[in-house]
Amino acid sequence: MAQSLMLVLVAIVALGAGCGIGLYARQVVSSSRIRSDEERVAKLVREAETRQKEILLEAKDEAIRAKSAAESEIQARRNDLQRLERRVTQKDENLERKLEALDRRDRNLAQKEKEQAQAGAHLEDMRKQQIRQLEQVAALSTDEARKLLLQAIETEVREEASRKVREIEAQVKEGSDRRAREIVATAIQRLATDVVSETTVSVVPIPSDEMKGRIIGREGRNIRALENATGVDLIIDDTPDAVTLSAFDPVRREVARLALSRLILDGRIHPARIEEVVNKAKAEVDGAIREEGERAAIEAGVPGLHQELIKLLGRLKYRFSYGQNVLTHSLEVAHLCGMIASELGEDVNVLKKAGLLHDIGKAIDHEVEGTHASIGADQARRFGQSQRVVQAIAAHHLEDEPVTLDAILVAASDGISGGRPGARRESIEHYFRRLEALEKAATGFPGVEKVYAIQAGREVRIIVKPEEIDDLSAMRLARDIVKNIEANLEYPGQIKVTVIRETRSVEYAR
Repeated sequence: MAQSLMLVLVAIVALGAGCGIGLYARQVVSSSRIRSDEERVAKLVREAETRQKEILLEAKDEAIRAKSAAESEIQARRNDLQRLERRVTQKDENLERKLEALDRRDRNLAQKEKEQAQAGAHLEDMRKQQIRQLEQVAALSTDEARKLLLQAIETEVREEASRKVREIEAQVKEGSDRRAREIVATAIQRLATDVVSETTVSVVPIPSDEMKGRIIGREGRNIRALENATGVDLIIDDTPDAVTLSAFDPVRREVARLALSRLILDGRIHPARIEEVVNKAKAEVDGAIREEGERAAIEAGVPGLHQELIKLLGRLKYRFSYGQNVLTHSLEVAHLCGMIASELGEDVNVLKKAGLLHDIGKAIDHEVEGTHASIGADQARRFGQSQRVVQAIAAHHLEDEPVTLDAILVAASDGISGGRPGARRESIEHYFRRLEALEKAATGFPGVEKVYAIQAGREVRIIVKPEEIDDLSAMRLARDIVKNIEANLEYPGQIKVTVIRETRSVEYAR
């Protein structure tokens, strides 16, 4: 029993010791945790203080930068305001100066008006005094003197008006002649409507109408390929055994004619073959152009031309003007210029060269804006021709003022070649109808006695009745006839209208 009690006591003591030890250990652990938490809190506080300082520094820097930007903007606006103030101040000063100038001008005008009014009053007094003196000297009343004065003034004004009318008529005629020459030259080199069908169309014969379908191809691919490759319009209509080629460029039309003829002979017509044949035709036509240009230069006796001018000359083989081949016409003009120059003792080589090249602008006038004379002059100047040749080409239609004898001779030779019998295509019936229409256009005016169309319709001469038409009316009649011809007739070149008024005085000595 005592032993059991002893064990119980020992157990109780051991339990109490364990509890004490546990409590102590818990206190020790709690103290360490508290210290650790306190250290962490202190660290966090230090970090927060450090971050707060950094934020404050950043805020201060940002505030400094914002303040600096604001100050810069304020300074810029202040500068702008200062500039605006200076401009406004300058404008105010300018306005003040202008107002002062206007005030001075107004004062001067007022002074001049006052002086003029005084001078006018003085002149009126002098006029009245002179009238009284004239009435006393001439023994005429004011109305009678006024009537005589008006008659004298009327006669003087009529004479002055007649002289002015003649001067104006001369000036207007000179300007209108120059403008008419420009219009006519441009119209001729651009080709008139009734000649387009002769000079811009080629007809290619075909063996049968079945060939038309092969030329057109499936869904029109062959004809489109040929038109795209040559730049020529193919017209396939009801015309039997023929295909029409239409284009303003005669070289392209010749290439298309040659290519289509070869395709018809070969029989193989498809886009690839068309392109091949067109390329060969172009090469052949280019070779023919060079050969024709060189032949023309040799025949005209004009060596040493630039190769580009040789090519342009060769292109004229395919160009026609009123049925006249332009290359043949150029050779004729060159020979005529040479013959005339040799007779007059002028430079034959220069005149031949100018005559041969005078229509060279027609080779490219469908590609370049301007008249063929100006285009040809530009090309001649570009490829090294002398100023005499260039000026003769530019003035051969009188678009430029001829300043040398060369230009006049080339213009005369050009007119001779184009106006000679048989040079240009025109039927006898059409020729007589044109002359009759020209004479009829001038016959219906009052005072006209006889009308003659001469020089193949290039000039019309009107003989008037002198008792019905005076000199001033003759000039007016010529202008009216010109307007009537321009409005109602179609004609190549220009027509000269000459009104002749003749007064004959006949006496007999017995």
